[in-house]
Amino acid sequence: MLRLKPRQRAVLIEEVPGAANLAAGSMFFGQFLTDRPFSVVLGVAGITAWIALWVLTLLLAQEGQWPDSM
Repeated sequence: MLRLKPRQRAVLIEEVPGAANLAAGSMFFGQFLTDRPFSVVLGVAGITAWIALWVLTLLLAQEGQWPDSM
């Protein structure tokens, strides 16, 4: 199990949403900037990654859910 200090958790809470937006932007919206046809699989992967990273952020931000040793 990963044990994070409060500052490490705070940094993750700040940075993970940016990674989520980057994933959605590159895999979903980035397809509109190319000459290739739209890939539904890549678009769904981008949206799925965005949702998964936001859920991770919300789980990290929950108060009282983590043991005191973290």
